[in-house]
Amino acid sequence: MRVRLPADGAWATVRDHLAERLSVPDGVVDAMLREGRVVGADGVPVAPDAPYLAGAYVWFHRDLPAEPPVPYAIDVVYRDEHIVVADKPHFLATMPRGSHVTQTALARLRAGLGIPALGAAHRLDRLTAGLLLFTVRPEERGAYQSLFGDRRVRKEYEAVAAYDPRLDLPRTVRSHIVKERGVLAAYEVPGAEPNSESRVELIEHDGRLGRYRLLPHTGRTHQLRVHMNALGLPILGDPLYPEVRAATAPDDFRRPLQLLARVLEFTDPVTGAAHRFASGRTLEAWSAYDDWAQ
Repeated sequence: MRVRLPADGAWATVRDHLAERLSVPDGVVDAMLREGRVVGADGVPVAPDAPYLAGAYVWFHRDLPAEPPVPYAIDVVYRDEHIVVADKPHFLATMPRGSHVTQTALARLRAGLGIPALGAAHRLDRLTAGLLLFTVRPEERGAYQSLFGDRRVRKEYEAVAAYDPRLDLPRTVRSHIVKERGVLAAYEVPGAEPNSESRVELIEHDGRLGRYRLLPHTGRTHQLRVHMNALGLPILGDPLYPEVRAATAPDDFRRPLQLLARVLEFTDPVTGAAHRFASGRTLEAWSAYDDWAQ
């Protein structure tokens, strides 16, 4: 595997960059360096304390565990010389992390489009389907990432959950959400200063289920799932809210989370073009209630 050290890197050593980039357990990168399994362009092993050199390449062999293939395609909605917008299916992680390496949107698109430098400008949960923005040129990635950091992207989600006629909608939900490292579910802290905000609108209902439009103003981990659960409307197929369920088999794709990143709208920071993209996916529970009744 060949890795190019990014030109805009701020890492002190090659080791520091690989440890962050590869998302492997603690100690793995250190062991690779000690054993001489990471080499430079001259074939000489990279020292454990070798300084970071922007733009340089290193090579190594990485043993990857077998991953159950996600049996759904990732569709390209838009592509130009600066960006790629993809429509991600449920169960496909955005980028390599932990046990998900080859079965990720980034890995599939890099291989399928022949763009090894493709990078993700933001993320979606593995269980959430919908639109993702990727950058073609590494030197432009920061400009697109800042769109999300500065809240200059209009994001619209769709969800399917129970319908409650007593609930007054639309409404804006604000709360203080905490997501601790190593803990699966996030939680709200009552009385704390809000750090998250979502608008929840009811699009339609059939008396049992509702189809909801969710407009996040902030981007906390699991924010929409937490806020819907707080309203008493946990999203169908959610394995974490209102309670953490027993883990399903890695190859069980029967009940996807009924959450979809439907719309991305922004002004391109490089070209100045006004973009609006919409997902072509649908949430299956809306038309298959009996199969999803809980």
